[in-house]
Amino acid sequence: MITWSDVMRFTNEGNPESDRRVEKTPAEWRELLTPEQYGITRDKGTERAFSSEMCSLFKPGQYACVCCGAMLFDSGTKYESGSGWPSFDQPLADNAIAYHNDASHGMTRVETTCNTCDSHLGHVFPDGPAPSGLRYCMNALALKNTAD
Repeated sequence: MITWSDVMRFTNEGNPESDRRVEKTPAEWRELLTPEQYGITRDKGTERAFSSEMCSLFKPGQYACVCCGAMLFDSGTKYESGSGWPSFDQPLADNAIAYHNDASHGMTRVETTCNTCDSHLGHVFPDGPAPSGLRYCMNALALKNTAD
């Protein structure tokens, strides 16, 4: 189980190696993604809170990166955080997510990206439920549910 101390260690000392890499040019990503998905995942955008029905959907399945298809989260770790974005308390694998310091917008946060293709997913915070205490606050447009 990943804890906040693991998140901080990865952020400050380096992320675990991914199982594979997917790299494309901006033009190739634009061909694969909607303009909204591109803005979130490739330009580090943030969708409006409560703008996706994914927040309230809790059907079984796994959540993959919308860009490269890498498996990121299991529906069993998804919970209602009240934040307005889909939230999870653990990634599917220790090396699924990469962590980066983010000092944008006058805040200090930990950005999460897909460790396979560097797609911006959202941020992780230490205010989630036990036992991990983590809240992976993800942009719904960065994810696809494999049950769909």
